[in-house]
Amino acid sequence: MSLLVRACFGIHIYYYNCNYVTAKLYKRTSYLLPALRKSTVGNKNAPKSSSHEGQAATQNMSFENMVESRREEACRSILVQVHSEQSCFHLHKYCCQYGEVKGMHHYSLPGSSHFVLVEFTHKANVDHILKCSSHVNRKEVIPVRSPFLWFRAPNKPLQPNHTSSEPPTPVEINGNNIPAPAELRNWIQAAESFSDQILVLHRATSLNDLGSRLRFLTARQIELALSGLFPQITVMPFGSSVNGFGKAACDLDLVLLADKEETNDEDNSDCRIVFHAKTLLTNGRTQVQRHMETLGDMVQMLLPGCSHVRRILQARVPIIKYHQDLTGVECDLSMTNMSALYMSELLYILGASDWRVRPLVFAVRSWAREIGLTNPTPGRWITNFSLTLLVLFYLQQHSKHKGPVLPTLNTMISLAGSGDHRITSEGVNCTFIRDVSQLCHHMASSSKKLPNTDNLETLFIGFFEFYSSFDFTTHAISLTNGTSVTKPDHSPMYIANPLERGLNVSKNVSHDETERLRIEFRNTAWMLESVSLTPHETSLTVSQKKADEAWGLTALFEAPQSAAKGRNIFYLPTQRVPPPRIMDVSNLFQQDTDEVGDSFVRDSAVPVNTLSSNKQQSEVQGRLKPSKVAKVSRRVHRR
Repeated sequence: MSLLVRACFGIHIYYYNCNYVTAKLYKRTSYLLPALRKSTVGNKNAPKSSSHEGQAATQNMSFENMVESRREEACRSILVQVHSEQSCFHLHKYCCQYGEVKGMHHYSLPGSSHFVLVEFTHKANVDHILKCSSHVNRKEVIPVRSPFLWFRAPNKPLQPNHTSSEPPTPVEINGNNIPAPAELRNWIQAAESFSDQILVLHRATSLNDLGSRLRFLTARQIELALSGLFPQITVMPFGSSVNGFGKAACDLDLVLLADKEETNDEDNSDCRIVFHAKTLLTNGRTQVQRHMETLGDMVQMLLPGCSHVRRILQARVPIIKYHQDLTGVECDLSMTNMSALYMSELLYILGASDWRVRPLVFAVRSWAREIGLTNPTPGRWITNFSLTLLVLFYLQQHSKHKGPVLPTLNTMISLAGSGDHRITSEGVNCTFIRDVSQLCHHMASSSKKLPNTDNLETLFIGFFEFYSSFDFTTHAISLTNGTSVTKPDHSPMYIANPLERGLNVSKNVSHDETERLRIEFRNTAWMLESVSLTPHETSLTVSQKKADEAWGLTALFEAPQSAAKGRNIFYLPTQRVPPPRIMDVSNLFQQDTDEVGDSFVRDSAVPVNTLSSNKQQSEVQGRLKPSKVAKVSRRVHRR
């Protein structure tokens, strides 16, 4: 335990007027230690200790309430660039002139850029400070007003003030720090059990509070920019940023709703004052593409911090990709993707219904990243979203004596109330139960079998055993019924979209990648039978034992390839960093030409200052002249 305490980091600085005290409170440690104090995860019953207080808190909050709470935080917040973390005290003192400061969160970005996210108690405080803010060199800049500011030095030196006795708000320093691989390994090694290792991995790499705040503030920037034309506009984050499965530094997916409060024309029949408005084009896709193109120009030319704007308008869902330099977030903005928002809500509910779901998903996705199955670049390999659906489908299965961990989508649809009815403008039915507590109560009371109380270790091992024998050739994954179905087409892998039933979310996965995934499932299932899932019992001390001998997740990720090859005749060597999967055309001709022209390359590397060298070069070129391979190589070179 002492090794973990020394390894964890995180600094809180508490300022008391001009005299501030720096205290290393190890924020990360306080977040991770509950899982390590007591190995309750290894018990058959669900843990009721403090290690899952955060999960229990989210179970009582619906997706819509969580999103609305984050949006209100963004409305009460501003982002201020400062010189360093030592400027926090002066910034706090300055902001207190405009209202009560509820919290301050400091972070830094590459290039020695420091920022502080300041949350006020009321939205009116933000309006007040923005009204009193100004521009520098107003004639040389676009005078945009937004909650993205910077704190410049005062004209006169500040005099220390010791009269106030009330301590200001605590400031969180370096809230966006991501643990280094070696540091994360030490934390995982210091766990008491394999299940605790999975918990530590999840809590150390998942999206934290500051990451969520910055993403909702990034969405707020788009809202403010368009609120003059669309007073009811809403920019909603979706995907990993809100579904509970997001890792630190994940991308931000946004959907723009020009008028979220949609009403029927019949409801406005008594209104005699009507807005003038432009008529939509008959082709809805063309209309969206033109709007997105105009929106991309606005983001690129007017909004502070937005750079690297790319317009991907020919995709199935047209998007605008850009990078927000001030929050350090990569963004994808769309307009007609409400089904993706409801998909995020579905994943959020499933993740909140059982505390084991999200840590298990993180462990499986980390495994896939370690062996090179996933890739941050879109292509023919499996995505994290598809892996998440594979885990959820596995948790819907039930054994002979135990019920499933998660309900099927049909069960969630049957439990939906009148307030859960949702249908998108494209006609996609997204109706399912939204009350997490009601769903958990139904799962506990309706099952005729014993409830599934397996720990994370058992579920993790069972995941690979389940898919090592799954027939991806003829069967498809369907979360609707929780059972495999016959493939509707000849795709190598078919994972049905839970909401848009006719879509295959794994359509991009090639036959080779599907076969490699199946082999890796089998490799890992066999490997889990031989690697140590508990700390070794040796004469070493606990700290030395866990630091020197890999076990559990660490042993699985660092297992020698030779050992895996000896246990599996189908083993395919893997690398921690996968090689490029796009071949250069010139490489097709490189092998043959190298064999023929090897002597020519060696001779031409020597200076040809003598007559003998020139003669030798001409002889070699004469031997190469009749070669068809050389002719092909020259043609390729000319092209």
